[in-house]
Formats: sequence, C-alpha cells, structure tokens
Amino acid sequence: MIPRSETPRARLPADRVRERVVRREGSTDPSYGCFPEKRPLPEHLRLGAINLDKPSGPTSHEVVAWVKRILGIEKAGHSGTLDPRVTGVLPVLTGDATRVVEFLLTAGKEYVCLMRTHEQVPRKKILQVCEEFTGEIYQRPPLKSSVARNLRTRKIYYIEVLEIEGQRVLMRVGCEAGTYIRKLCYDMGLALGCGANMEELRRTKAGPFAEDDTLVTLHNLKDAYEIWRESGDESALRRAVMPVERALRHLPGLVISDNAVDAICHGAPLAAPGLLSLETDINRGDFVVIYTLKGEAVAIGRARLSSDEMVAAKTGIIASTERVIMDPGVYPRRWKQ
Repeated sequence: MIPRSETPRARLPADRVRERVVRREGSTDPSYGCFPEKRPLPEHLRLGAINLDKPSGPTSHEVVAWVKRILGIEKAGHSGTLDPRVTGVLPVLTGDATRVVEFLLTAGKEYVCLMRTHEQVPRKKILQVCEEFTGEIYQRPPLKSSVARNLRTRKIYYIEVLEIEGQRVLMRVGCEAGTYIRKLCYDMGLALGCGANMEELRRTKAGPFAEDDTLVTLHNLKDAYEIWRESGDESALRRAVMPVERALRHLPGLVISDNAVDAICHGAPLAAPGLLSLETDINRGDFVVIYTLKGEAVAIGRARLSSDEMVAAKTGIIASTERVIMDPGVYPRRWKQ
C-alpha cells in the first residue's frame, strides 16, 4: 500500500467555519420553550435526527422503515439515497423534523471509494486524472438510476488518493449532492485510457453528519430503545436520536428575540428589530436557520441581506420564512394580526 500525504485534508462547503456577530444582547424567558437537549422524550423523538450507519444489503427506504418500526413512530425520512450495497452515513429525520429533509439533500457529500483500474497505471497518471476531475464536471446518470439521464454538471470539491495497490485505488471524494461515484470511476477510467470500475463505496459525510461518535447502527438504536422501554433510562436513546438542530449545522444561523418567535412560527418574515446575533459569510439568497436564544430551530429562512448588511440594518426585512419548524404557541404572541 502506498499512502498519500502530499496535501492537507480538504473540506466540504458544510465544514466552513463561521464567526458569530452580536448585534445586541437579549434574554430569554424560561417559561417558554426549552433547550433542544431538554425536550421531553416524545417531543424529542418528534423532532429527532439520527446519524445512521447504513449496512450493506437493504435499500435506504427499507432502513427508514426499520427505524420507524424500532421507535414506534409513523413518520421518518432519509437524506440522500444510498444504493443497497453502499454503506455509511445516512441521516434519518423523525416526525416533524422531516420538514427540513430537503435542506439536507443539497448538502455536500464525502465518500471513500475503492476503484479498480483494468490495467496497472503509474501513480503519477492517477494523480493527474484526479486533478483533472476536480472542479465542475459533466455527468450523465447511469442506466440504473431513478432520475432522467440528462447530461448535467456536478462539482467535485476534492479527490484524495489514500492508497494504491496494484490495480486498486482507494480514494476519498468530496462532491456535490447528486454525484454518481460509480459513474465518476467509469469516466476516470476512460481518461486513464484503460477503463475502471467502482468495487466498494462508503459514505463518510453528508452535510453536518460524519463518521464520529454520533454514528449509530440499527442495532444500537434498537438496544437504546429497549433500554428506555424496560428501565426508563433515556440516556442511550437520546445519544442515538439527536435534536433536529444537529441536522442544520451546515446552514448559517440567526438568533432572534423571544418577542419575534411566534410571528416567525406563523410564517412572518424576520424584521431587523428581532435579530440579536448572526453568523458571518451570509450572502443574499442563502438559506439560514432562525434560532431562539435557547438554541431551538424556529424556521428555515432565505436571507434578504448579506451578513454585513444585517449587522448594519435598523429596519426592513432580514430574511423571509421558507419552512417553519416550531409549532405556533410555544412562545407568546407579541404581534398584531
């Protein structure tokens, strides 16, 4: 095996580090709402996110069906289908958290792929082709796909060669959602002049979810649920099922005052007086998450101003409300119809 260490670990757009800017200080009334990790368990499962380690064999749809059966819930959804033989990170949202699945679907993905070239190729040529396929590429979905086979562009953020042994190349690929890694291997094989195919694939990142201590298997989830059911101990289940806010970390956040929360829950846009703090590097049109001072996700919004403009704004609309997460009435109404 030949390890590669010429370049530092690359990052997905979701890994961008942002700073927080405070416009003005605020205080929150403990009588309303609660910190996400303190929600009562039924509420916690209604607004849950699971960083699930999908096994090889079942479809993503079957895995979600098992999650619903294990937790005894009616509604769950996954973000980003994995083929039956592919393993790894499969974010699953439960209950009303499924309202934000679409905002995870567009987040970048990372895979570790084992590609087999049809002839042995010099390492230098492999690295050259990896560089050629980094950036915007054209890709036509394979025959066995659920989408129309139209030519389209996808962005490859990085391809890192981890090891080479004979005709097998182990590589880490960071890419835009909707990229077919099997097709990427095929196209790279054409560029290499010998042909290539994907032998194994594992997803290691999907937006804010990664192979870390939050990753759980179906067996972990089942054990945690049974421990709670038999002993009343919620700790393992709360580790397996995280608050929905964990699924939104890849989006920039805005923090609002208690007085503005209920209006947002009714679909009103966020006006400048209600904004307390924000994260940097927001552009007009970006999706943002609107939070309470307790860290509860109120809604997904679309920025009407850049972060610099938000800091300076005294009046006007900061963000429109695109998808409400929190139910109305959790915080008191402080607005007029």
